[in-house]
Amino acid sequence: MDVMRGLGEGGSRTPLPGVENLMLHFTPFSEDWGKLPVIVSGEGCYVTDAEGNRYIDGLAGLFTTQVGHGRSELAEAASRQMRELGFFPNWSFQHPRSLELAARLAELAPGDLSTSFFVSSGSEAVETVIKLARQYHKANGEPTRYKVISRRIAYHGTTLGALSVTGLPAFKGPFEPLLQGFMHVPNTQQDPEGAADAIEEAIEFGPPETVAAVVLEPVQNAGGCLVPPEGYWQRVREICDRYGVLLVSDAVICAFGRLGEWFGIERFGVVPDMTSFAKGITSGYLPMGGVVVSEKVRDTLRKNAPMFFHGSTFGGHPVSAAVALENINIIERERLLENVHNLEGHFQSELRRMAEGHPIVKDVRGMGFFWAVEVRPERADGTPLAGDEYERYFKGVVSRKLLEGGLICRFDDKDEPVIQYSPALVADREVISRIAEITDEALTELERELGYRS
Repeated sequence: MDVMRGLGEGGSRTPLPGVENLMLHFTPFSEDWGKLPVIVSGEGCYVTDAEGNRYIDGLAGLFTTQVGHGRSELAEAASRQMRELGFFPNWSFQHPRSLELAARLAELAPGDLSTSFFVSSGSEAVETVIKLARQYHKANGEPTRYKVISRRIAYHGTTLGALSVTGLPAFKGPFEPLLQGFMHVPNTQQDPEGAADAIEEAIEFGPPETVAAVVLEPVQNAGGCLVPPEGYWQRVREICDRYGVLLVSDAVICAFGRLGEWFGIERFGVVPDMTSFAKGITSGYLPMGGVVVSEKVRDTLRKNAPMFFHGSTFGGHPVSAAVALENINIIERERLLENVHNLEGHFQSELRRMAEGHPIVKDVRGMGFFWAVEVRPERADGTPLAGDEYERYFKGVVSRKLLEGGLICRFDDKDEPVIQYSPALVADREVISRIAEITDEALTELERELGYRS
């Protein structure tokens, strides 16, 4: 496949009108935005850009398009709902689709998680978690509980509350001062043996009567698919119960099949007090997010508070809810959770087999359809790469070669540099093997330039 087809002289693209009028998300100003691919269509696990180049979408948009691109069933569900009721809010009114979706989620969520609150994004979902936790404790007669504990390097969103939960100083710096009462502890990669104990220490330091919630992803995304050690989640559950702290699973990425389960946390045998979700609930075809809460949280608020003092114009949007319901139907009908479980071992073995031939690879880790390859930021002689050199090789050579090979995935370096993969749940063995092959080619080129190969 000639993925450079359609590029102008010197590999430059012809910018489309509007490139000067749009500010991109998390994209450095130093990049030439006119050279970035413009994605115009998609089908299954593949997308095509404006120049006609076709790529494997190895990141499912952004951990999002669970059922793949081009699903006419989702377009039809949206169209039917728009003709019936295009919009009405969930403020003092109800409509059938959000009611149906709430009932469906109560069936799918683990344990006694049974009541949903809908918003429009993952950041809003985490913002909702913070407000729910604080108001719950006030309603429960413990008004001093307001602090939230999360992990270092973890990303939880961009709104000010969600950003305060986030454990990435570089993301927070431009917006300081943020909210007060947020503590960050080592993640399971930084301290595998002591990560759960660090949460207990933070609660005790709190002191306990000031701590409202612990917010953790089932598998932490930032840092590169950090799978927790055995027993970690059970230990954290026990700690939270002992100190009266709410345990929150932030499943914005991990839910709706990414780990082979509906909410991801099922892989670890623990039921949280709340779980956030977004992304995969609609496969990204329309914006939607939310929180599912336990009976304890719901009943305490209903008994002791006049209302949950929070709302969103588009939360539970009827068209988004209709698409979410059909998306869930597709995942069930096509047995996509089973597909993830069946191919998890193949994904792992293909990446590890590929990595065996690359001394620059430090680790391969992940779960379900959520994997990362960590690479060493150094030359063959062990000299660390930094500054412009690091940018040239790791954000230049690696990213360029992956794209030229026909793969969209993610090079991330919020901690150590990693290449991340998160394809649609409809991916088959051939797609997964091709992801490993393209990565192999990119790492081979990187190793040549860094002196690992002649």
